Amino acid sequence: MDYQFKDIEQKWQQFWAQNNTFKAEDKSAKPKYYVLDMFPYPSGAGLHVGHPLGYIASDIFARYKRLKGFNVLHPMGYDSFGLPAEQYAIQTGQHPAVTTEENIATYRRQLDQIGFSFDWSREVRTSSPDYYKWTQWIFMQLFNSWYNKDADKAESIAKLIEHFEQNGSTGINAVCDEEILSFTAAEWKAMSNQDQQAELLKYRLTYLRESTVNWCPALGTVLANDEVKDGFSERGGYPVEQKKMMQWSMRITAYAERLLQGLDTIDWPDPLKEMQRNWIGKSTGASVKFRISDFGFENSDKSEIENPKSEFIEVFTTRVDTIFGVTFVVIAPEHELVASLTTPEQKADIDAYIAVTKKKSELDRMADAKTVSGAFTGSYVLNPLNGQQIPIWIADYVLAGYGTGAVMAVPSGDQRDYLFAKHFDLPIVQILDTQKIDTEADPTKEGTYINSEFMNGLYYKAGTAAVIAKLEEVGAGKAKINFRMRDAIFGRQRYWGEPVPVYFKDGLPHLIEESHLPLLLPEVDKYLPTESGEPPLGRAENWKHAEGEYELSTMPGWAGSSWYWYRYMDAKNDNEFASREAIEYWKDVDLYIGGSEHATGHLLYSRFWNKFLKDIGKVVEEEPFKKLINQGMIQGRSNFVYRLIDEEGRGTNTFVSHGLIKEYKTSPLHVDVNIVENEVMNISKFKQWRPEFADAEFILENGKYICGVEVEKMSKRYYNVVNPDDIAQRYGADTLRMYEMFLGPLEQSKPWNTNGIEGVFKFLRKFWRLFHNDAWEFSVSGAEPSKAELKSLHKIIRKVEEDIERFSFNTSVSSFMIAVNELTDLKCNNRAILQDMVIILSSYAPHICEELWTLLGNPAGTLSYAPFPKFNSAYLIEDDFAYPISINGKMKMNLNIPLSLEIKEIEETVLANPDVQKYLDGKAPKKVIVVKGRIVNMVV
Repeated sequence: MDYQFKDIEQKWQQFWAQNNTFKAEDKSAKPKYYVLDMFPYPSGAGLHVGHPLGYIASDIFARYKRLKGFNVLHPMGYDSFGLPAEQYAIQTGQHPAVTTEENIATYRRQLDQIGFSFDWSREVRTSSPDYYKWTQWIFMQLFNSWYNKDADKAESIAKLIEHFEQNGSTGINAVCDEEILSFTAAEWKAMSNQDQQAELLKYRLTYLRESTVNWCPALGTVLANDEVKDGFSERGGYPVEQKKMMQWSMRITAYAERLLQGLDTIDWPDPLKEMQRNWIGKSTGASVKFRISDFGFENSDKSEIENPKSEFIEVFTTRVDTIFGVTFVVIAPEHELVASLTTPEQKADIDAYIAVTKKKSELDRMADAKTVSGAFTGSYVLNPLNGQQIPIWIADYVLAGYGTGAVMAVPSGDQRDYLFAKHFDLPIVQILDTQKIDTEADPTKEGTYINSEFMNGLYYKAGTAAVIAKLEEVGAGKAKINFRMRDAIFGRQRYWGEPVPVYFKDGLPHLIEESHLPLLLPEVDKYLPTESGEPPLGRAENWKHAEGEYELSTMPGWAGSSWYWYRYMDAKNDNEFASREAIEYWKDVDLYIGGSEHATGHLLYSRFWNKFLKDIGKVVEEEPFKKLINQGMIQGRSNFVYRLIDEEGRGTNTFVSHGLIKEYKTSPLHVDVNIVENEVMNISKFKQWRPEFADAEFILENGKYICGVEVEKMSKRYYNVVNPDDIAQRYGADTLRMYEMFLGPLEQSKPWNTNGIEGVFKFLRKFWRLFHNDAWEFSVSGAEPSKAELKSLHKIIRKVEEDIERFSFNTSVSSFMIAVNELTDLKCNNRAILQDMVIILSSYAPHICEELWTLLGNPAGTLSYAPFPKFNSAYLIEDDFAYPISINGKMKMNLNIPLSLEIKEIEETVLANPDVQKYLDGKAPKKVIVVKGRIVNMVV
């Protein structure tokens, strides 16, 4: 029977599901291997052919590792909370859970259809209460922890309280808010519980603070930076503004140094690690305090201005040695001192500038390096080392959440400061370069000389150290290590997310009882903010804690994805997020495959949560993912038709074939790639595609309409989305799997081109043909394999092992094709050879291989755990050499001759060959020249 892929694939997908073929053992004598994909958000559109790329690669590796004798955990689940389902709920009134369930059903059907070896018994959904119970539990542990710098780890808040009770605040070295109290043990004990809780909130790893956020009024929620583009929400295109809100945050900054150091211990792509290093942004420099001057208020009524909250503006700089070149200070428009620093004369300008800034996202502000804008507050600070008056400006290139939200501007040393100074006609002071000392002339004066007012004539080992020493002396600064990374905002004003397990009493947050987890999402009448502006949870009736009001914000999308790999280890556990036994067995993820776009989001937050869980003794590894591979993107192959433009410039309903467009005036239109094959459009289907094309006319070339082609992002708007269902229906899942790997290296982006898929399908059919005779009857022999057959087999064994281990899946597909061609030429139907070939190919094309494994008479069941064939290098040793046989210098043929023969024996063998005698035409050669292992030439 010919290759009936539909029946075969349906049969084996049912078999795997019914027999839990890929269920991982919780304990095994086999070595463990944990293969993980970044789990998907189940959108209503389902999968297109670009989505499975990483899944196919990870599945090949998981199947290969099983054949290699590993106990493989290869799970799948869904990141099922999120804004799209909520927006659909707002539009339709349908509960997000209903939409999510429908989308998950579509994804599951598509994933099963491609033949993935997932352990579905461990499926997780972040929106399921039995899952988000543990997301809430982890939040509670973070709330009940603080970061001890001395121990360099998180510790229980109870330990901090114990220290306060015994020693007060003395000796505490913590990551905490800037403004903390100093108190004795007695003073601590004398505080009210309310005051104690307010102080402890300044230390907790998750805490409340006023933050500048991306607020989208139309969506009624805060958006992450990656959800905003050019000042508009990515979903819906609504305006986004910068707004200060009281938000939950997490002190990821406490782990900044460990997050940096950990990058040296994991096998991740260098570009991705560099992205994280840049995001964390470690800088060594100094903190400098510039005292606020009353100078700007000399001609103003200062009583009208809110009193400053501080006497200083603090900046962080990596070039404190340039402090004498500071000619202005810039603070962020959101800086807490803006209102108190703005003089009445400047208020209108400041208010107008802030209004414009609110419309820009932080990413836009950071990216817009060329545009210079700002506004003068009317106030000044004093240079702490020379007392010079320095004006204070606001500008959107300074962000409130980065560093201190203020910078000292040195136009002679920084390009952006220089452009700002030139634009607003501000002073530019040149700083003399530091001068090296001639140590040979005076070795006691080793170091560098700083030319400055207070250090003239003095020699210091380092200019920066000298400036810092002086700042410390006058109480205006100190050396400091700064990180650009900010604490992570942990709240969204949405409905479809994890409820925060907190209630408020007397204005302060308190955790609910652990026994009350999970705190379930309540029912609401609408999924919109309330009329008074509260988040959608404010609509819930009778949703209150016995002692106060619940938090109305929900957790962000990254909450559930920051620990999900542990839940897969023990997915049904009702008593803990995963048992100690499961965690100690599986430990961490050995191979993680997903997109690089998650570098500074999910991947950073996951590492943070993992380190925290390690600190509190719940997990055993410092890093969650040993090896990470970023798969490239499969781009769309767009097709175009060309509408004829009439003399008045209007589009007609006539379309010109691509090869003729130079002869006409045309306008290109995207056309559905699913009605185009090898760039030839199906005209009948085009007319049915859209009503306006029903009576379309065509100018053809050679009787065909040829489309234009271009590589673009795969998107519905370009009509270039290819559904894997269609490919599986037409060619089969095995063809889809192999073709996606064949497109190119896993890590690189490449265009989808259905034109080449026929070749892969024909290869699988040719492989099936090896096992059948001319009548398509299954037929293999038990004869001893020939040397040539063994050579071909062991070449592919070695090649596939090497390729899979280095994740070079595309080159394996090419090698499979070569091997099958060789075996076809050898007319091989040897059971021993073909059975090993089935095992080797099974990771790539599992359905056809399972069927052939059964036809070969193996015991009922699956080949998924068969031993991978062992490579034997002896079969690749060349015993023969294909000598080129030439007559009078012209090559006529190749002749295989044993390499062990001597020159005389080679000559005799050649002359005895019937084909050689035909070329000689009965003539005896005058001379035979033999170069052993190279060539034989006969002179006639």
